[in-house]
Amino acid sequence: MKKYQLSRMIGCLALGVIWGLSGNRCAADEGMFPISEIQNLQLQELGFKLPANEIFNPDGVSLIDGICRVNGCTGSFVSPQGLIITNHHCAYRAIQTASTVEHDYLTDGFLAKTKELEIPAPGYTVRITESYVDVSPQVLEVVTADMPFLERTKSIDRRRKELEQTAEQQNPGLRAEVAEMFTGKTYVLFLYTYLKDVRLVFAPPSAIGNFGGEVDNWEWPRHTGDFSLMRAYTSVDGKSADYDPNNIPYQPKRVISVDPKGVDEGDLVFLLGYPGRTVRHKTASFLAFDAEYRLPMTVDLYQWQIREMETAGQGNRAIALKHASRIKSLANVEKRTRGQLKGLQRTDILERRRAEERAIESYLQSQPNLAERYGATLADIDQVYQSMSETATFEIHFNELRNASRMLATAWQLWDLAVERQKPDLDRETAALERNLPQTIQQLVLAVKDIDRPTDQLMLQGMIQRLSQIEQSQQIPALWQEIKKLQNQPELVADWISSSKLADVEFVERCLKMSPSELAAVQDPLLQWMGNLYPAYIAQRELDKQREGQLNRLYGDWQSLKEQYLATAFVPDANATLRMTFGRVRGYSPADALTKQPISTLRGMLEKETGTDPFIVPEVVKQAHARGNFGDFVHPRLNQVPIAILYSADTTGGNSGSPILNASGQLIGVNFDRTFEATINDFAWNENYSRSIGVDIRFVLWITGTVYGGDHLLQEMGVK
Repeated sequence: MKKYQLSRMIGCLALGVIWGLSGNRCAADEGMFPISEIQNLQLQELGFKLPANEIFNPDGVSLIDGICRVNGCTGSFVSPQGLIITNHHCAYRAIQTASTVEHDYLTDGFLAKTKELEIPAPGYTVRITESYVDVSPQVLEVVTADMPFLERTKSIDRRRKELEQTAEQQNPGLRAEVAEMFTGKTYVLFLYTYLKDVRLVFAPPSAIGNFGGEVDNWEWPRHTGDFSLMRAYTSVDGKSADYDPNNIPYQPKRVISVDPKGVDEGDLVFLLGYPGRTVRHKTASFLAFDAEYRLPMTVDLYQWQIREMETAGQGNRAIALKHASRIKSLANVEKRTRGQLKGLQRTDILERRRAEERAIESYLQSQPNLAERYGATLADIDQVYQSMSETATFEIHFNELRNASRMLATAWQLWDLAVERQKPDLDRETAALERNLPQTIQQLVLAVKDIDRPTDQLMLQGMIQRLSQIEQSQQIPALWQEIKKLQNQPELVADWISSSKLADVEFVERCLKMSPSELAAVQDPLLQWMGNLYPAYIAQRELDKQREGQLNRLYGDWQSLKEQYLATAFVPDANATLRMTFGRVRGYSPADALTKQPISTLRGMLEKETGTDPFIVPEVVKQAHARGNFGDFVHPRLNQVPIAILYSADTTGGNSGSPILNASGQLIGVNFDRTFEATINDFAWNENYSRSIGVDIRFVLWITGTVYGGDHLLQEMGVK
């Protein structure tokens, strides 16, 4: 495969930012630009001190070769020996998995003085982008205009898997993934180096890595040292391999240089990373559906689950550790979702989207040649979301039934894997593909280890109660019959939870080897109930795929119409592929007469301390501060160790852990969050309030070396 060929160059428009008439320069900081687009940006005019081919070079080594994806986050290689810097919250599951009541690394932090003492991080993988190619024609040749929508989705899905399989056969040792760039329209095949031996090197205590907790989450100012260090390993011959004590550190093609001087207000910064998913090209009907159903129900369901888990862990650290990772994940999504809901309610995003659609519809009516093809597109999209609205309340709660109860979630996965493994490999769901099974099973086993039966009982009872109040539950006999039975005999839930073996790892591992008929014969109440519910869940999955097929075709048409109306091309929505974004270190005004400065400091952390969680400053930090032991890590203008910085770059989920780079391409921080007002970024970006937050490299280095004795890691990064 020819490295980095892309036949379709994607332009610079993301809801209002278009190519300037004088050339390729963008008119604002908005834009999560695909790596194919970097060459078309006038970087020197924007203030960059390095040429585009130093950031991305299709024929050689560049900064991009030092960027990796760490599970759902981003990381940077900061030494020739595979040392990765990412966020504390990205490494959180690894820290939690390694923690026990006796060795509580979440509370106390962790530092490996030697490589031999680094702790394996099961379930973690590292990906490095190696190449990409546009495969849109190959994907779309399997669909026809009159194809049923479900068949369309399945045909595209199978073709993507075929292309991935072929690419991996042609490129042994690499991982392939076909990503949808524009819904229903363009597809790109990416090849990745895929590393499976990842280890924890340094994690500050949660009092640093999560200072302020959920109180400060998505807020500014922040005083959170949200960073950790991990390391990727390979076999002795340099190939990807599972954990083995004889493995050697991965040698990246490029190391991101660390600049301990950091940045100041007004400085240009840019980020490279793997942002998750944005929906800036969705229609107003999608936004209205989200605002009325998905967002508020997510907030309600997650708040309830978080309360139950927090209550269960009070006074029992062992249980609290089991719930720690899930609480943090749910709490992060809950607050972000709450911010998005508030943003949609208080801004004019929805009305602006409707106004844009009215303008496009007017244009369409003036173009008879287009009206015949696209005339019903917007109305058809609206109709899909209207249909979804009629069943949304039930569907959201029905799906959450198998998520809130971790034992029921385990039962679902066992049934689904058993059924899917009966099919030819390419006809299976993604998680059940042979190349994905080891990772799927590993994640399942890790989740089982964290099950707490009393908490699971509360979750199952709560979801049954909620579903009992939704009339559509009656349409699924296997669900409704058990709901009525459990309401009449509430003690049955406790009996089910106590008698089920789905919290037993050995039992689950035995079940993973069973066929569907063998599973059906297992006498386990939750496993049997899921067996009865399984057809209804499959019907729901098929319905979702049917909707996906319909919307993909419609959105592809809508995208084409918008391009003709605006006479330009678009930056595609984020989709977990490698992107670049840039901006300035800059404050903002979230409310009348209120201005927030863009740099927080150690002094602010000490001022916030209350002595109770989540505002506890570790004693060792206070002692270092009292001694004035700051080394070279003081901000020269503020005369303090800076902790966090605020900047106008365009980010979203998945940018967690992205390197914040200065104009010369040196690492000066690690991105970890957005402001509460900027949670709306997934729907639209705004210069006035879209701000991202990162930890300043000076705080990273001070905490790692001066405070916690990791000078050997600073030396490895070339700082000392």
